[in-house]
Parts: sequence; structure tokens; C-alpha cells
Amino acid sequence: MRKLTFPALAAYCFLLTSCNNSATVASASDNSKVQRNLDAQHTVVRALESGNPAGIDSVVAEDFVDHTDHGDVKGRDSLKAMVKMMADNKNKMKMETKNEVADENFVYSWMHFSGNSDGSMGMPPGPYDMSSIEVSRLNDGKIVEHWTFMDMQEMGKMMQQMQGMNQMQGMKDMNIDSSKKKNK
Repeated sequence: MRKLTFPALAAYCFLLTSCNNSATVASASDNSKVQRNLDAQHTVVRALESGNPAGIDSVVAEDFVDHTDHGDVKGRDSLKAMVKMMADNKNKMKMETKNEVADENFVYSWMHFSGNSDGSMGMPPGPYDMSSIEVSRLNDGKIVEHWTFMDMQEMGKMMQQMQGMNQMQGMKDMNIDSSKKKNK
């Protein structure tokens, strides 16, 4: 029995060592794809921060799809238009990447946004401080799809602010309507 234990243990250790080496080789090639995906995500974040869409063509596919709460927005030019709209917004948004995870196909970024909205970007006017998870799917180093997932509490607060704005607008409309009736 002892004669078989040592060779079996040696064979098992050899097997473990060879498996670890092949995994290291595989992950080294994976790392270059992962880094390329992270670099693509960082290029888009820099464009959004700076308002300069110059690098977008090199990292975003022409048939890019942004899955938004208003439906799918298609085309790389839609992302460039968003970069321009954000640059034109007088109150610059501050963006911070809290953490990110990537693999060969996806980049997940936990982002923190703060600033002061003028009400033109689908948010109520005034200061904001929110977080989201930004998910990008990549193919051959180019972003082909994007999703945003908001913190539910922060989204609830924004919705309450929006409802308050809608109620105030409704009251203004009622005042306008009642003044029209008085003039008749």
C-alpha cells in the first residue's frame, strides 16, 4: 500500500501543478481582452466628463444600442449627441467610478454622479447626488450595448420630485384656465 501512495500523491501534485500553469496562460490572454474592454469604458467616461466625443468612434460600435427607460436608442451618433448635450448643460456633472469589474464580454461600473440639473436631462431641476451601475457589453473591444441600473431609493426620490413638479405645473395650468374663464 505504501508503495502506491507516494507515486499516486506525486501524480496528483503534478496534475494540480499542470492545471494551474494552463490556467495562468489562459488568464494572461483573457487579461488583455479585459483591459481593452476597461479602456473602452474609460474612453466613454472621459468623453462624458470632458464633453469631447473624439474617442468614441474607436471604442463604440456603429450599431451601438443604449437601452434606456424611454426605449432603445440606436447608433453611435446618439451617444455623441448625449456627450454634446451634457457639455452644453451649464452645470457640469461630476462623475466618479467607485468600482468596476470586467470580463471578456462585459464591463460593470459602479458610478457616482453629482451636480446641479437645469431640468433638461430628464431629471428635476436642482442639485442631485446619485449612484448607478453602468453595464456595457463589448464585442471585439467595442461597446455594442449599454444599460443603466439606478439605486431604487434614489430613483424614488427623483420620482417624488418629478411628481411635485408635475403637480405644480398642473396648478399653474389650472390658474391659467381659471383666469381665461374670468376674462370671458
